[in-house]
Amino acid sequence: MTFSIDPFDFFKAFQIFALAFGMGFGLALLISLTICLIKHGINGPNVFVKYLGIGLYDFLNMSYSRILGIAILTWNECIRMKALYVFVIFAILFMFAGWFVGRSDVREDIQIPQYVMLVLTSCTWMSLLLSLLLACWGLPNDIRLRSIHTVVTKPVRKNEIMLGRLFGYTAIGTVVLGIMATVGFIWIVRQIPAEFQNQLISRVPIYGKIAFSDKFGNDSAKVGINVGDEWEFRSYIEGGTKARTYYTFVQLDTSNLKRDYERRKNNPKDNAALNMEYNFEAFRSFKGVIDQRLYCQLTLINPEKPESYAILKPFQVMEFSKKAEDKIIKVPEVIEFVDENSNNVTVNFFKDIIPNGNLKVVVSCVDAGQYLGMAKEDLYIRTPDQPFISTFLKSIFGIWMQMFLVILLSVTATCFVKGPVATLTTSGLFFVGQIFNQLLERLTIQGNVEGGGTLESFYRMINHMNTSSPLEPNTLTRTIVLIDEYFFKSFLYVSKYIVPDFAAFNMAEYTKNGFDVPWNASMLPGMAITVAYLLPCILLGYYSLLLREMEAK
Repeated sequence: MTFSIDPFDFFKAFQIFALAFGMGFGLALLISLTICLIKHGINGPNVFVKYLGIGLYDFLNMSYSRILGIAILTWNECIRMKALYVFVIFAILFMFAGWFVGRSDVREDIQIPQYVMLVLTSCTWMSLLLSLLLACWGLPNDIRLRSIHTVVTKPVRKNEIMLGRLFGYTAIGTVVLGIMATVGFIWIVRQIPAEFQNQLISRVPIYGKIAFSDKFGNDSAKVGINVGDEWEFRSYIEGGTKARTYYTFVQLDTSNLKRDYERRKNNPKDNAALNMEYNFEAFRSFKGVIDQRLYCQLTLINPEKPESYAILKPFQVMEFSKKAEDKIIKVPEVIEFVDENSNNVTVNFFKDIIPNGNLKVVVSCVDAGQYLGMAKEDLYIRTPDQPFISTFLKSIFGIWMQMFLVILLSVTATCFVKGPVATLTTSGLFFVGQIFNQLLERLTIQGNVEGGGTLESFYRMINHMNTSSPLEPNTLTRTIVLIDEYFFKSFLYVSKYIVPDFAAFNMAEYTKNGFDVPWNASMLPGMAITVAYLLPCILLGYYSLLLREMEAK
């Protein structure tokens, strides 16, 4: 797993939105007042208050029937433009997709993630491209062809025009996306043979907190060993030592766990009291036995009563297996083991280990001189699976929210610029928010970047300095650092919160890997971003359209 499962802090996000919206709105009012003073002189404040009053009146008295009428008109225009022809491309794509995606030398269950990603990626880009082109060229064409005059001469307000366009394009995009999602889901199910249909799952995991101890058993280590892997997602523990990884699960619903166990205990294939799944990674410092995998051992501890513990049998780490059943650790209700004093011990999992819903899992590597890597997401408690269609529909809903935000930005842009510029503006915002958002976060929030900011990097280039060499302590270098810190970094910080984080709508990784799309870590952030941009875009588009000259070509 490579996706984040950190919960979304809604209240912190709301504070950032309120601050950004308040500052932006205040700046817009100040600029508008300044323009009115320059243009109208002493009568400027009256003009400023007049337009504020017009806006308040229009929003309080807008007609939903007129909005619906413009939305229907927009729908009919899209139909006449043959927008639904995108289904022909979509159908051709899936008619021949099996020729290029499937491989005869690979099992079908291993290719399931490829099938899922093909469908979700196709739905994403086709719906976004269609929405972008329709929304960015509709209103500018109406103004260019002067067909907008048949609307504005009626008692229709500018906010009703914008909202009608927004809902009309959203409706056509929703229908297109819905049909593509239906066809894609049917294609996935039909593409996978019956014996592998059980691999289409939606895991509902419970994650814990992670901590490490070093090879001497000291619990002060925050992370494990870095074995030189460029990707620092996982930390490693050394085998044959006291190095351990600790996973702590708190406030587990023991009643649900017991109820699920009672339902499954008569099934000889799935009668464990608790199912855990891992995704550990091995790092070998020497070859060892070429056909033998590393051994791992888990110890279950009651955090409130450490003397109550259970040692599970060592197992081989199936790091390269793509089958979920190969990585499931089955914990029986009655656990028998030999403790450190060679005594035979028997414990009851529910009564002795997890009576109050808290569980501590200690992971150790048995093979001396070898290393076992793991991250927070690499060990979790697996609760009953949900149907695959549930996580598939959640990913489609993420695509829909992304499509709606693209339409919103496109309609807003067309209120003050022409079609080509609106297309470039929306596309630019999309690619920056999709690709460079993490870079902006690393530059502005996670601390300084090696090599410094913009001016410092340029200074190092012209002076042939590497990124690790310290700058000479003089007036010029201090000035450069100050400008980078208080000007360029502030600009990037503002850009970080102005450009939408389109990467938050990417829920395909969960569905591809067979996991349920979590509410706090994925669904809620996407919904919050969509709602947060709704009001500012509507206000910006309305006033831009209100002050725009409709006769412009």
